[in-house]
Amino acid sequence: MQASAKLRMTTQRQVILEELRKLKSHPTAGELCQIVRQRLPRISLGTVYRNLEILSRSGVVLKLDVAGLEMRFDGTVDNHYHLRCLDCGRVVDVEMRPLQGLENTVGQYSGFEVLGHRLEFVGHCPDCRQAQATA
Repeated sequence: MQASAKLRMTTQRQVILEELRKLKSHPTAGELCQIVRQRLPRISLGTVYRNLEILSRSGVVLKLDVAGLEMRFDGTVDNHYHLRCLDCGRVVDVEMRPLQGLENTVGQYSGFEVLGHRLEFVGHCPDCRQAQATA
């Protein structure tokens, strides 16, 4: 998805977007700020957070808002699924194609005009499972 025609891509916003799109880790604003500071040493966390909000509202990035956890951001806006660890909060992409026809099926059952979907699986990541097994 391309940036909205109305969205002005400042240098800071462009660097934030570029760095986010390099990652598969779905970072928090704080984690991304540390990465962006390698290119823009004087950028503040507030600036990174505000720009992520603008990019999210514009549909250029995804904001992964999970109740009780710090928000994470995803530079991939194409329809895809996530796995979230209930222990450490890590979020990773599921490497599979989205289910075909799911929006139509849900729309038929609900009467909604379904424009897309997000699907999150939850469980325990391999690192946390191993830590629990050795504890």
